[in-house]
Amino acid sequence: MKTLETPRLLLRDWQKEDAEDLYHYAKDPEVGPAAGWKPHESIEESRDILDKMFLGSTEVWAIVSKEDGRVIGSLGLHGDSKRAGVPGVKMLGYVLSREYWGRGLMTEAAKAALAYAFEEEKLQMVSVFHFPFNGRSRRVIEKCGFRREGVFRKATCQYNGEILDEVCYSLTADEYWAGKGEDR
Repeated sequence: MKTLETPRLLLRDWQKEDAEDLYHYAKDPEVGPAAGWKPHESIEESRDILDKMFLGSTEVWAIVSKEDGRVIGSLGLHGDSKRAGVPGVKMLGYVLSREYWGRGLMTEAAKAALAYAFEEEKLQMVSVFHFPFNGRSRRVIEKCGFRREGVFRKATCQYNGEILDEVCYSLTADEYWAGKGEDR
């Protein structure tokens, strides 16, 4: 993946050496469930997930804080399973270490990924979802200019068997360019 840089962050490929940083935030019971996955139970679990899902991925960046050099989260542009087969559409997904919440870092990272998605990948639309209880994610989504589409009721079965709704948003290429004050 292309490395992206913002004033405070570096979005780069995952490396084997990132396992401890991944485990540090992924074990937090406030982090994983808000994104739909169970907290990691061991460094070995984080290493396994890193090996199987992140290393060599063309969809997921490691978010690195320039301040301390730590991997503090991840951000991905994935296929949108709710729009499977629709060309030019991807879904934004992200997670951030709790100790970095409330600083605008995820909004900064998401805006960099959206610029990449629309300006370099030439996508036609990016979607994003959050669970109704995740107000922090909702605020990031709104700050990035997404438009609320609605609620997919009983859309996801969690790792613990709980079935949750998902709130859906999207941003089209035309909306992205209009937000930048440019015509395409």
